[in-house]
Amino acid sequence: MNDITREAMPYDLVIVGAGPAGLAAAIRAKQVAASLGVDLSVCVLEKGSEVGAHILSGAVIDPRALDELLPDWRRDGCPLAECPVTSNHHWILTRKGKWELPHVLLPPFMRNKGAYTGSLGNLCRWLARKAEALGVEIFPGFAAAEVLFDDRGRVKGVVTGDMGVRRDGTPGPNFQPGLELHAKYTLFAEGARGHLSKRLIERFDLRAGKSPQVYGIGLKELWDVPEENHRPGMVVHTQGWPLGSDAWGGGFIYHQPNRQIALGFVVALNYRNPWISPFDEFQTWKTHPAIRAMLKGGRRVAYGARAINEGGWQSVPKLVFPGGALVGCAAGFVNVPRIKGTHTAMKTGMLAAEAAVHAIAAQRVGDELVEYQRAYEASWVEKELRLVRNAEPLVAKFGGTLGTLFAGVTLWLEHLGIRMPFTLTHEPDHEQLLPASYFVPKTYPKPDGVVSFDKLSSVFLSNTHHVEDQPVHLRLADPDRPIAYNLPLYAEPAQRYCPAGVYEVVETAAGPRFQINAQNCVHCKTCDIKDPTQNITWVAPEGGGGPNYPNM
Repeated sequence: MNDITREAMPYDLVIVGAGPAGLAAAIRAKQVAASLGVDLSVCVLEKGSEVGAHILSGAVIDPRALDELLPDWRRDGCPLAECPVTSNHHWILTRKGKWELPHVLLPPFMRNKGAYTGSLGNLCRWLARKAEALGVEIFPGFAAAEVLFDDRGRVKGVVTGDMGVRRDGTPGPNFQPGLELHAKYTLFAEGARGHLSKRLIERFDLRAGKSPQVYGIGLKELWDVPEENHRPGMVVHTQGWPLGSDAWGGGFIYHQPNRQIALGFVVALNYRNPWISPFDEFQTWKTHPAIRAMLKGGRRVAYGARAINEGGWQSVPKLVFPGGALVGCAAGFVNVPRIKGTHTAMKTGMLAAEAAVHAIAAQRVGDELVEYQRAYEASWVEKELRLVRNAEPLVAKFGGTLGTLFAGVTLWLEHLGIRMPFTLTHEPDHEQLLPASYFVPKTYPKPDGVVSFDKLSSVFLSNTHHVEDQPVHLRLADPDRPIAYNLPLYAEPAQRYCPAGVYEVVETAAGPRFQINAQNCVHCKTCDIKDPTQNITWVAPEGGGGPNYPNM
């Protein structure tokens, strides 16, 4: 369908993704334009059915960037202001018990004083209203499907996905071609493992001299609990059980407004045992007596999953290229030891917007926003990430117990101004799996239907929907590889690492068959990351498809 005539819409600035980074960029762009007396057109594309529909985070949020962007947010109806953090706990879990790590052992920057807990999706909805009030145009339900380049190879915008395409790729009766959005600069704020950002990183070799990005898979549920079990502002992080020596990660429990608890589990995707199922580790974790007690009498109301950047400072790619830039988790600014990334994502969006507006005011078009790169390198974001750069690699190398001890020592030394004379690097997650024959297959407890559940009932709570008759958005480079290679060597790990039951090995009379249930996909991107031969590529489905999270 390359011969389709598309409508083109020109803007000064196009932003791909209405998450915290993209919306902060849009707001800051309008603020700077107003201060310069520049009439600036700004468009934000959001692939979810509404702003916030695809947003998932714990979340405990450092308000530093929000304070800089909108200083009056606490008095201006922002939902985040409802629940400041009131207490912090770090539990080391054993099978039946727990012990608490004294908070005083953590460096001061690791504590949550002044932080807030709540729904990142609802914060984004509030930010979207602020952006629209400034004149930003936001288009939910429009997925950016392709990057547009001019005849000099510079980014000149994006194309939104065609609507109404049949599964075989032909136009259906309700076919509508996508739009071309042309821009002087395009900011990519797609979140972790954004499919366009991934291509841009490869095309412009933005990772040259950098460590590979690595990831975790974060799974989350919301529970309504009885008043007696609710402690607004209470924050709990756990490590230890049920993960063994072949994986690392941990859990979180955040007591948020309206008798609601957000809880979840993160598993680093560098694990070697292909029998591991992050979803089942999460469900098992909830059966721990200390966690089950918090959920007693409660009701699970939402579920979702999302990949998380864990590479840190050494994995941040070059941020700029001709005509555009990467902002937020599209580049990877998560502070893993602090378990926070919203504030750094927002700040990088703001820095990129400032550089873009000044460039547009100077009548520049399509060059590299080197001012953004320099601003990041001089910012508190860079300093914050540099401080903790060795923590994640130490845990990855030495495991949850010894690695945490070594990481804690380095964090304290860095905090005291003793700079470590080394920076550890990462290895790609997809290269870490060992053959399934090296391990005993893992068996997980059967879901009890009270605190633990199966994948399909969980996906139901994510409100995931895709138009059935559309091209499969999970593309195999080699359709035979899952059965011919992954199954005998790794017992086909996709059926376990996917948290939504998308991938199955189905036994038939003709032998095993690899089945993709694309309609279940919650857009976590784990398959794109963890497949051992990088055979699976996630691309954007028809706009508006995927999960519809109410307040994750």
